[in-house]
Amino acid sequence: MISSEESGSGSPIPAPTPVVAIKKDFALLPKVINGGIAGVIGVSCVFPLDLVKTRLQNQQIGPNGERMYNSMVDCFRKTYRSEGYFGMYRGSGVNILLITPEKAIKLAANDFFRYHLTTRDGKLPMHMQMAAGGCAGFCQIVITTPMELLKIQLQDAGRVAAQANLAVKTGGASAATIPKMSATSIALDLLRTKGITGLYKGTAATMLRDVSFSVIYFPLFATLNGLGPRKSPTSDEAVFYWSFLSGCAAGSISAAAVNPFDVVKTRLQVLKKGAGETSYKGIPDAFVKILKNEGPQAFFKGAACRMIVIAPLFGIAQMVYFFGVAEFLLGIKK
Repeated sequence: MISSEESGSGSPIPAPTPVVAIKKDFALLPKVINGGIAGVIGVSCVFPLDLVKTRLQNQQIGPNGERMYNSMVDCFRKTYRSEGYFGMYRGSGVNILLITPEKAIKLAANDFFRYHLTTRDGKLPMHMQMAAGGCAGFCQIVITTPMELLKIQLQDAGRVAAQANLAVKTGGASAATIPKMSATSIALDLLRTKGITGLYKGTAATMLRDVSFSVIYFPLFATLNGLGPRKSPTSDEAVFYWSFLSGCAAGSISAAAVNPFDVVKTRLQVLKKGAGETSYKGIPDAFVKILKNEGPQAFFKGAACRMIVIAPLFGIAQMVYFFGVAEFLLGIKK
């Protein structure tokens, strides 16, 4: 080390200032707007797949092994043939309406918690990433539960009617028609008969699915997204196509992992059962009855379809979220 005398100067050489990572300011509003835009675009692209997923998860095998749909493709074909193109979008209105706040909360809340859980030296340990994701999943259920409840009734109406038509072919009864219903009529009926709690049927199951999904998804996405090429040598953001691919991969893996919870949630939220279908008193009862009556494979009904739904949904959502549309509209520099 060179002393002040050795340097030929009468004053000591100052010690180097330690480098401290400074966190960027967190702007919540543009993230909320970007999340809403991302949700609308993503859901509009993949909704028919989500409808098929719901119907596959809800169908229960008859005593002689009979079933309404044999596969995802078979469900697509029968739904399109009986209900037409717009039948593939049954329940999309309420989903698109409520997906805006739902995705806004989910994506923005994750960024919010990640920001506040990051240490002063700019590090975010894996367990903190999981905590941030879990908190984001918990925050979204205030919107997700009624949205899923209403969407499932509309999506499943065609399946129940088709099942009734199949049952009366040999019984001579009149064929059933797909009931005309809307999200508004269902919501008003629930409010009138059960109050506001009627819209939150299946909240615990929704929480179980969404919190566990977010605990897996967000850390996995962040890890994959961090491995890709950057927008520029000095940028900390991945190129758009890599964010899309990371969202697809993380979404599909997370969807497969929590599919048993999604099956239980879907079964609990169905208000109108088909003829002879089992009813459930809660999460433990649903798990036990599904396992006993249908076997462990029942927990993975619609898994492939759900992976196909979630992969592009979150891929598109994450890519759009990082586009920075809100920052552009609000004149905020990213």
